[in-house]
Amino acid sequence: MNVSANDLAGLKVMVIDDSKTIRRTAETLLKKEGCDVLTAVDGFEALAKISDQKPAIIFVDIMMPRLDGYQTCALIKNNPLFRATPVIMLSSKDGLFDKARGRIVGAEQYLTKPFTRDELLGAIHRHVGAVSSH
Repeated sequence: MNVSANDLAGLKVMVIDDSKTIRRTAETLLKKEGCDVLTAVDGFEALAKISDQKPAIIFVDIMMPRLDGYQTCALIKNNPLFRATPVIMLSSKDGLFDKARGRIVGAEQYLTKPFTRDELLGAIHRHVGAVSSH
């Protein structure tokens, strides 16, 4: 997939993961594409930032302390302001049960870690095309 570098310039992308490595990897990849990257360590920190910053798309890890990815996604989707914001689940497990559960809470897509640059960008292109009118 060949995408021009400025395609995603200024796009607000949020990455919620308790792993510093994953946050840093995603942030580095996305910043290279011109994205405005917001990160959060867990669902609680994320929810405060989401209402403040209004990201265009959210990547959320499933396994996190306090508030897991499913709960975080459900809370985002239960808020009428953010119901249309695409949420992509991140997990190191590639289980059918996890994918089904992700769909139940309203996630748009499911990526298995470690994800590649193309998977990350592909998910953004697939889902943000529909919401770029904001």
